[in-house]
Amino acid sequence: MGEDMEVASPDFDPFAGEPSEPAAEPLPPEPAPAPEEAPAPPPPVEAPPAGAPADLVNAARIGLPLLEVKGRAPKTGYERELFGQAWSDDVTVAGGHNGCDTRNDILARDLDNLVFKEGTRDCVVLTGTLADPFSAELIDFQRGKGTSQAVQIDHMVALSDAWQKGAQQLSEEERRNFANDPLNLQAVKGSLNSQKGDGDAATWLPPNVAYRCEYVARQIVVKQEYRLWVTAAERDALDRELSRC
Repeated sequence: MGEDMEVASPDFDPFAGEPSEPAAEPLPPEPAPAPEEAPAPPPPVEAPPAGAPADLVNAARIGLPLLEVKGRAPKTGYERELFGQAWSDDVTVAGGHNGCDTRNDILARDLDNLVFKEGTRDCVVLTGTLADPFSAELIDFQRGKGTSQAVQIDHMVALSDAWQKGAQQLSEEERRNFANDPLNLQAVKGSLNSQKGDGDAATWLPPNVAYRCEYVARQIVVKQEYRLWVTAAERDALDRELSRC
């Protein structure tokens, strides 16, 4: 035989070329760019607190300089009955002759979540919730002995105050209208109505400062409507609060 033939290694590949250099390790992938942060949503816009109606404030600003300024007359002769039967429906102002007494008319206007007594044609208010403008508190109303007084109907211009500032010269019908005029009436927290008594703007204002603008504006418009006068101290207090509206 000829020369011995070299036995090929089992791993030998006769068709393979020269061994290549080891492949470089792959580079790590570039990090993906961070997603852009979405802009933060704008903060929620809170609705501004409801203020006094603009037409009411304008009427008050026109009316205040027209009110006569005089001293308080004596309270002599004042009686509640001089302003007619309490909460009479026999009046010619808004709500008059509608078959429902004035107190229930105002409760129905000023309270939420109303429940009426059956058979009264949605007149007699049994329960409701008052957002009290004098204190900014929520007050539950429940009709009944010992509970009804939690919510009372305030005369913005008190009857006694009116008597001492011109109501003595009004007719019986005018005084009856004055005592039942919805513009002069507001459902309020009972204890604050008692605290106010017959005070005018110079001696008493609602603790809820945010309501004082509407409070004095309504007093001015009512006094102008019924030809009532103001004292100098009262006029100054009305003017001061009205300037803050």
